[in-house]
Amino acid sequence: MKQLSVIFFSALFCASAAQAQEYVTIEMEIDVDASAEHTWSLVGDYCGISDWMAGLDCELTEGDGGIGTVRALAGGRIIEIMVAQTPLSYGYTQPWVEGQFYNLYHGFLEARPVTNGTSTLYYTLVLDVSNLDGQAAKDEDVARRRATFERALASMKALAES
Repeated sequence: MKQLSVIFFSALFCASAAQAQEYVTIEMEIDVDASAEHTWSLVGDYCGISDWMAGLDCELTEGDGGIGTVRALAGGRIIEIMVAQTPLSYGYTQPWVEGQFYNLYHGFLEARPVTNGTSTLYYTLVLDVSNLDGQAAKDEDVARRRATFERALASMKALAES
């Protein structure tokens, strides 16, 4: 009976912990007056983030730019691992760090053809905001991230159209 109680309370704890997560998806896009292939050739390198996100340094610490490649941003304070890749896109995640809240942060960048000479860049972020106190703090965090990555998309557009 004692073993059954332990199993029950363990399951109850896990169920309540799973309900505590609050994932948000931030979807952004921008139209580009250049082909998807041309656009991707200028912005799609895994450390190309240094070219379109002002002041952000990037170093590949593992891998060759394909799936499994690890990039260190901001002097190594941010680590991101590429987990998906196509000829015109990549997806990445940030790993769990012991002692810190894990927000399951994922990003996905894609250049999608519209016509032979135009494209749309899509940037999607997914993360857990349940660690933030109150809806205002969550909304502020999402707005800050959206503004940062919309500036990045505008920079990518400028690079591709220049």
